[in-house]
Amino acid sequence: MTTSTIQNRRGTLTRPGLRVGKRASKWLLFAAVLALTLIVLLPVIVIVFTAFKPSSEINAYPPTLAPGAWTLDNFARIFADLPFARLFLNSFVFAGGVTLFALVFDSLAAYALARLDFRGNRVLLIVIVASLMIPFQATLIPIYQLVGNLGLVNTFAGLILPRAADAFGIFFLRQFFIALPRDLDNAARIDGASEFRVFRSVVLPNALPALLTLGIFTFVNNWNDLLWPLVFTTTPEMGTVTSGLTLLTGPSGIIPYGTMMAGSLIAVLPLAILFLIVQRRFIESVATTGLK
Repeated sequence: MTTSTIQNRRGTLTRPGLRVGKRASKWLLFAAVLALTLIVLLPVIVIVFTAFKPSSEINAYPPTLAPGAWTLDNFARIFADLPFARLFLNSFVFAGGVTLFALVFDSLAAYALARLDFRGNRVLLIVIVASLMIPFQATLIPIYQLVGNLGLVNTFAGLILPRAADAFGIFFLRQFFIALPRDLDNAARIDGASEFRVFRSVVLPNALPALLTLGIFTFVNNWNDLLWPLVFTTTPEMGTVTSGLTLLTGPSGIIPYGTMMAGSLIAVLPLAILFLIVQRRFIESVATTGLK
């Protein structure tokens, strides 16, 4: 028997074993990913199930995960106990207004830092990046005093204007603008385009993935923010969804978990829908930002 024959026989004997091993490893990997996914989604699953549970099951011991009797009473109570539709609208105005202003001012500042050569460019960038290390709570009281002196407490202007620009957004867009070829700018200038025309017609269209990503981050952060609306609003009618849910806590500290979970579930839906709409652009921006 020749050596090649022995090798062929060994190959035919080991190939089925290799296939079985590959299939087993794939199934193990799938099981591990599924288990991790369930662990990550467990809080969301608890929120969904609790929102549809009656009060008797929520307070029952031992607790159960899935409701035995599904009910919509918690969703009816959230609109009866709170001006929830107004709070929902306030959240859209607050988060949407901050997002629009931030995209405009952050992109303008990022363009100047990335494409214009002026004295103090590096120093200004260092100052902006260094401001990210200052805790938000350290600036809350001075900002509140300034807003109060301007008479903007408990107004949308007082909620939106202090957040009209963001150091992270400036730095994020600057990194993306640097990655764009300067030949595009030079070609537009040769054709007679002004600096603002270059920014509006050349840079911004090519930076759409980064703008969408920053818009998602800004909208989500402000939609979920609790401390800022609590400090700058004084009436329930000017509150947001997150600040309004804190009003459900009774005088004895009793929390209606079913009603609160129903409100939380409604509050999460716009964020999930927004991400599903722009998820491809979001992934594209994360993959390309900072690359040259």
